Amino acid sequence: MQLSLAPSERRPWSERLFPNKEWILALALAVELAVFAAIGENFFTLANFFEVVRLSVELGLLALAMTPIMITGGIDLSVGSLMGLAAVVFGALWRDGGFPIAAAAAVALLLGCLAGSLNALLITKLNLPPLIVTLGSLSLFRGIAEGITKGAENYSGFPAGFLRLGQGYIGGVVPMQLSILVAAGLGYWILLHRSAIGRTLYAIGFSPGGARYAGVRTGRRIALLYFLSGLVSSVAAILYVAHLGQAKSDAGTGYELAAITAVVLGGTSVFGGRGTIWGTVLGLFAISVLQNGLRLAALPSELTGVLTGVVLVLTIGLGRLRGGAQVKDASEDEVDTMRNSQLAVLCTVILAGSLIVAGTNIWLVHSLRPSDGGPAPVAGKGAKRLVVAMMPKAKGDPYFISCRAGAEEAAREAGVDLIWDGPTGLDAAKQNEVVEGWITRGVDAQPCSAKHESMASR
Repeated sequence: MQLSLAPSERRPWSERLFPNKEWILALALAVELAVFAAIGENFFTLANFFEVVRLSVELGLLALAMTPIMITGGIDLSVGSLMGLAAVVFGALWRDGGFPIAAAAAVALLLGCLAGSLNALLITKLNLPPLIVTLGSLSLFRGIAEGITKGAENYSGFPAGFLRLGQGYIGGVVPMQLSILVAAGLGYWILLHRSAIGRTLYAIGFSPGGARYAGVRTGRRIALLYFLSGLVSSVAAILYVAHLGQAKSDAGTGYELAAITAVVLGGTSVFGGRGTIWGTVLGLFAISVLQNGLRLAALPSELTGVLTGVVLVLTIGLGRLRGGAQVKDASEDEVDTMRNSQLAVLCTVILAGSLIVAGTNIWLVHSLRPSDGGPAPVAGKGAKRLVVAMMPKAKGDPYFISCRAGAEEAAREAGVDLIWDGPTGLDAAKQNEVVEGWITRGVDAQPCSAKHESMASR
């Protein structure tokens, strides 16, 4: 008698390892590494690898928590604002309330659990759409944080022992917070891929009604995910404070969208039923390596959004093309194919808009340059030109666009190379990332104003 293998055992090893065509993203990541190793200063080093990992921890935690939620067909837009609220409560309890660091952290974690439970209650008990619920809680949590701080309070001066959690290294090389990201990734991998609960989450994503008729307690499963999302968001908030040395109400701004991008880039369907932790990790590092490589190559930070869009479109497009070339059952979600195509079109439109904005900024900068500037001094033969890095307070402010034109003129007169970069808004976390990238690159000089903008909280 001949035994037949289960469908999962008959599949090729490549499909078992990369069920959602994650190999395409892995290939894109390899191309990123090769390109930036060639054009980036000090990019392909062990120290920079761990620097990329260290800067990915907070976003990585949110992306891990978002993955099973999106697999069930849900979404959580409140994770970034909950980070801000938990950070502010943590800082206020420690500085103003006289709580020990451990007690303040415990209360912040409890707050995250309560916030996640609130989302879960509204979604599972009142049957409200996750998008509407978490959009409302996004405003609620951020509003409470701004109310506590009156939009201006900044909690800092944390003890060195606590700051070591976000700024210290094990053996001088491995970031201390990496262990938390690894533990969270392992926990979510076991939950999603090695447990009965994980199998039911995929069933809920494919067909919530069918899962209920099969006896799955969908409400409890979904509530668990939003509870964990709140807990993980508060953990990310504590690491964020330890990393930057400050707690502000704008902590985590935009992190929810970056987390969703990493998850979708990793192959998770926005309509549920498909996704892996492995794919999310690849998506996370594709974005982080792109950001880090652009800084070390002294390329404009605006390219991050543009190139992320390119990688997203190519990953989705190539995955669909390869899937369409294979012979499959006609019952394989044609609606899902259509929707992913629509997502690719949407990403293309966003990419085109980003290119227009970036092109406009470049044209504006060049239009402000004086036309009568003299030729730059020529360095001696074989001499290395000095590299000076400058970061404006807010790159998108028209005032600083004019400042850039003057800085570039002065750089030409002095015969030095100028790196002018920074975030478009008043975000200390983004400023800190830019400065640390310059330190890794090994620039020759950073004006004090540029360093003080991002390091004043330390």
